[in-house]
Amino acid sequence: MGSSALQPLVEAGAEQYQTEHLGVFINVQGGGSGTGLSQIQEGAVDIGNSDLFAEEKPGIKANKLVDHRVAVVGITPITHPKVGVKNLTIAQLRKIFTGQITNWKQVGGKDLPIVVVNRAQGSGTRATFERWVLDGQQPLPAQEQDSTGMVRSIVSSTPGAISYVAFSYVDKTVAALSLDGVTPTDAHVATNAWPIWSYEHMYTKGEPTGLTKKFLTYLLSDSVQEKLVKKMGYIPMTSMQVTRDAKGRLVK
Repeated sequence: MGSSALQPLVEAGAEQYQTEHLGVFINVQGGGSGTGLSQIQEGAVDIGNSDLFAEEKPGIKANKLVDHRVAVVGITPITHPKVGVKNLTIAQLRKIFTGQITNWKQVGGKDLPIVVVNRAQGSGTRATFERWVLDGQQPLPAQEQDSTGMVRSIVSSTPGAISYVAFSYVDKTVAALSLDGVTPTDAHVATNAWPIWSYEHMYTKGEPTGLTKKFLTYLLSDSVQEKLVKKMGYIPMTSMQVTRDAKGRLVK
């Protein structure tokens, strides 16, 4: 239960696990990171999925939960393909999302008004993007969308549009931007050269037992990490060369 960004991986993992262990049933539901954390805290589910550390969510007693990080997701700004800009500085991106830059010509693109599309409040993807891009500043009021697929659809069909999505959602209908000359790639996330990324957490209330423990061990196995996690567009934990804590600091 929880994070919609993590849902496709957990669903695929559950399907694969059930095929290999006949008679076992694993129920996977979305609902967002906040829901996943509150449901696991209440003991209403066996696993709560979240893009955020439990410590980041008000009202969650993180010390009662056990964190299992199963993958990493990179997040990139995307634009309509014809805005005429391929690279921005983080400072320029911040000014776009806070409303200080309003036309693409101000950053070397076409004379075209910028249309900002945001994710809904409570989205883990939005929280990650704002943490690493806005640096505590208030985003400008903009249209908000619950679904990543809808965000991509609006950006691809709206001249001048900009938003942000997980790497796995980038396709030919939109353009991913480089930031400060760094391209949004798994390799750049692995070294933290690309800073907009988050862990995909699966939380349990206390140490897991029984099927819950077996399923988490399965998701973290080398075969699932190297094949399924990569195939689904996530970054395996085994690829990461850095570790970040709940405050965003790199830890050794």
